[in-house]
Amino acid sequence: MSTSTVQAYEQTLKNLLAAFNGESNAAARYAAFAIKADEEGYHKVGSLFRAASRAEQIHAANHSVVIQKLGGTPVATIEQAVVKTTEENLKVAVTGELYEINVMYPEFIKEAETQKISAARRTFRFAIEAEKEHAQLFTKALEHLQHCVDKLCVKLSNKATYYVCPICGFTADKAEFDRCPVCGHPKEKFELIN
Repeated sequence: MSTSTVQAYEQTLKNLLAAFNGESNAAARYAAFAIKADEEGYHKVGSLFRAASRAEQIHAANHSVVIQKLGGTPVATIEQAVVKTTEENLKVAVTGELYEINVMYPEFIKEAETQKISAARRTFRFAIEAEKEHAQLFTKALEHLQHCVDKLCVKLSNKATYYVCPICGFTADKAEFDRCPVCGHPKEKFELIN
């Protein structure tokens, strides 16, 4: 194996480790955001944050498997979540998801494709597709919350059920599919989070 091949391989492993750490922190952050949303009476948003937290755990687990296949050790340094109002937390969530969609995962996918490391490409692709759904769901929740009159928002006050694919972390608020649109896993085997 040439020096440049080893360096590129090492870069993909570094990318996987960074993604593992990021997804692990996102899972912890969203779990904390869910508690705050429930405290503020935005139970539907709390449900959404719990579903996203579960999806991020799935991404981290997928990344972990590939890290170990490549000879690495998955390690995450969980930072204390900065929890503010639910509106502010949704803005943070949208920003984080957009970074992963537009910057982080495209770069990681490109590197994995260049080096023909299909397992890394697959786990990154699963994550980016789920993050696209998260960004849309968080944006929709933020828009609803911002249009609530006097913060009395019936649409967000009741818990909701979200569907999370246990294979790739795809997350949906409606089960309008027979199989996961990302990995093809049967809808009947999705996790229901509320």
